[in-house]
Amino acid sequence: MVVEPKVKGFICTTAHPVGCEKNVLEQIEYVKKSGAVNGPKKVLVIGASTGYGLASRITAAFGMGAATVGVFFDKEASGKRTATPGFYNMKTFDREAAKAGLYAKSINGDAFSVEIKNQVIDIIKQDLGKVDLVIYSLASPRRTTPDGTTYVSALKTVGREFTQKNWNLRTNAIEEATISPASEEEIAATIKVMGGEDWIDWMNALAKADVLAEHALTLAYTYIGPQLTYPIYHEGTIGQAKKNLADSAAVITKNQEALGVKAYVSVNKALVTQASSAIPVVPLYLSVLYQVMKEKGIHEGCIEQMYRLYKEKVYGADGIETEEDGMIHVDDWEMREDVQKEVMDIWDQIDSDNLFKLADTEGYWNDFYRMFGFKMEGVDYSADVEV
Repeated sequence: MVVEPKVKGFICTTAHPVGCEKNVLEQIEYVKKSGAVNGPKKVLVIGASTGYGLASRITAAFGMGAATVGVFFDKEASGKRTATPGFYNMKTFDREAAKAGLYAKSINGDAFSVEIKNQVIDIIKQDLGKVDLVIYSLASPRRTTPDGTTYVSALKTVGREFTQKNWNLRTNAIEEATISPASEEEIAATIKVMGGEDWIDWMNALAKADVLAEHALTLAYTYIGPQLTYPIYHEGTIGQAKKNLADSAAVITKNQEALGVKAYVSVNKALVTQASSAIPVVPLYLSVLYQVMKEKGIHEGCIEQMYRLYKEKVYGADGIETEEDGMIHVDDWEMREDVQKEVMDIWDQIDSDNLFKLADTEGYWNDFYRMFGFKMEGVDYSADVEV
């Protein structure tokens, strides 16, 4: 059928299989052209099908030449409903890995569940023996724990209301948005979903099953951002969960001390993702940031960011590069003083009349649609495709 984008709120309910394929192929090509990464050869990626997880898996396979196991939770096509983008992304990845003679096994299921953990462990035991790198890149709005309780995350502030400029994506008007504070229950639920508890569970399960190599590394991803977005992000419910994630790195390193396993958190740059699209204030910040960073020639998408992370900051000549907070920072270009000064100068003057002049709204929407396989160059979107 002919597949068109259907956007509801901050999500697109359709995905284009050919566009998703093109997106993955472009990322693979970028890594191949950029050169080899001196990294491990057996890698597990949890949350592998989109965004930073997908870019990490592509970097591991086509940069490091690694055998990869990818875990993700995506829906297959049903009738006139397309599959979710990650499903098409993984089909393309598996095919291209096979073409390149690279081992790739993809598991579609709930990474929070004991069943999927056991399935992954069995595959590693049977096919790889042990893994040297575990990348934890889950981005789920809800989590069902082994005892059957389901927790749902909340995008709210902590302690007080927050009012700030916001880009109304439906009307293209700059308005004020007010975000209300979360209850203690909502904060706790968000930490359960987006914190580090499941990361710890994964590493404990892998170690217990003896499928972690000695001195293996594990990385999880976070975002901090500028003070402008602190109330809704860094200090909000998401921030509380991400602080828990950061604390979990120390727990994992201590738990796996006998094996010499080290856990780190990488602080990444702000990018358009399904999660960031849902957070008030953030889309406007992103579009202004894109404008500034593109003008300076330092803008990066997911694949450029993950390639630089592993090539320079994790497996570079100087070893793992951390900053004073103990985390790896690939948000260094975003947080440069000159970049943030220009962003704030624009922020102070931006309104509905000058939005399109001062912010890269086109870049924002292009990245949004590309997540779902739309607006990819060279794809005939009027043609029938097999979904």
